[in-house]
Amino acid sequence: MTYKTNFAQPFGRRSFLQTTTAGVGGIALGSLFAPLAARAQTPELTMWWWGEQELPGLQAYVDESVAAYTAATVKPMLQDTAVVISQFQTAAAAGTPPDIQYLWNGIYHMESVWFGYLKPLNGLLSEDTLRASNPTVLSNFGGNTYRAGWYPLPMVWCYNKDLFDKAGLDADAPPKTWAELLEACDKLKTAGIEPLGGGMQDGYWAEWWMSHSFVQTLDTAGEAVELFIGDKDFNDPRYHEHWVRLEELRTLGFLNKDMPSLELYPGIDLVVAGKLGMGQSIGSRLPADSKATNGRIGSMVMPVFGKGKLAGKPIVDTQGLGIAEGSANPEAAAAFLEYLNTPERLEAFHKATGWLPSSSRFDAELIEDASVKAMWKTWGQSPNITNVTNLMPGQFYEQAAIPTGQQVVQGALTGEQAGELAARVAQEWRDFNPDLVEKYQQWVVDLSK
Repeated sequence: MTYKTNFAQPFGRRSFLQTTTAGVGGIALGSLFAPLAARAQTPELTMWWWGEQELPGLQAYVDESVAAYTAATVKPMLQDTAVVISQFQTAAAAGTPPDIQYLWNGIYHMESVWFGYLKPLNGLLSEDTLRASNPTVLSNFGGNTYRAGWYPLPMVWCYNKDLFDKAGLDADAPPKTWAELLEACDKLKTAGIEPLGGGMQDGYWAEWWMSHSFVQTLDTAGEAVELFIGDKDFNDPRYHEHWVRLEELRTLGFLNKDMPSLELYPGIDLVVAGKLGMGQSIGSRLPADSKATNGRIGSMVMPVFGKGKLAGKPIVDTQGLGIAEGSANPEAAAAFLEYLNTPERLEAFHKATGWLPSSSRFDAELIEDASVKAMWKTWGQSPNITNVTNLMPGQFYEQAAIPTGQQVVQGALTGEQAGELAARVAQEWRDFNPDLVEKYQQWVVDLSK
């Protein structure tokens, strides 16, 4: 998944997966990491983390937390974006992993689970802490949970309330159904306002479209995996309807004309600037976007067209932390994670970053921005679902998820043809990756609960 918060630059994780498995077992980092010294009475822990790149202020929070913690000496290291996965897997293969490792969601950490590089957190962290951290179902495998949630990334549709007013729409009641969305788009267009869209050039808008729309056809996250492993078929109209709906928006002229030539975040900026009625965004942008418009940016769940049980539910992705299988002191590592989930540390997280921790123990009354508080009430404190695009095999992401959306918007593919392309790529992935197919078949059990 690709994200950007208020200040950070966008990044893509998919390319990292392509470099993590080749030669992992044969690369040693012994020269880079000194052998563990005999431990004093106070344990020493290493923590490799990431997030300052997308959430400025996180560095200050980590430094403050480490300095204030007395039960162990914690040595944190901020990782470069390009090596978050590969650096950990290489160190784990060499027997020199950090005790605590930052973990993206879904397949981005699940490969490390399959390699045996991560410990289950069940029994290390208290059940209450683990559940409250909201690690998401994508952190589960074989009945165990391998990540604790750290901070959330709500996936939202945003809209400009001033433009809604101009078009005669109710800015406090955005559309909830597909019919209501089409009606709203028509009114915006009649008022001389480009209704919907963003920027598609870098392809990430297509990924987000799948996050919001593909899920509407599903009853469980496991059903998405069934499409990749061949138990279900993208040629089935139900499973390519989300691309047919995108084709409908293009045919009706409801997408902004410069969409193919803009990248993701300049496209979101159009909504904030009052040049586009609605778009896809990420919740962590809301504080800055709300401030820039005096609270005139609203957030909404994508209007419903699908009949799947997951349709109409808010989507929340979560960044997380885990404990390496090779940690010399997993109990001390777990105790530090417990410390990060205390109310005092959760409040400190909010103060340092201006954003929210994922734990339900966080006191939402501390949120001062009315727009953020309203968003969090819907996305964070109500029943929500995780981002199923984090389940996609890398080949499917690159060769199907991204180009289908781009080509439908350009008019080069119909929605039905997009389904045909997706089915073909999924088959090719299965043919070349029987070992991964077997792992996905096991994973679907946890994802279908």
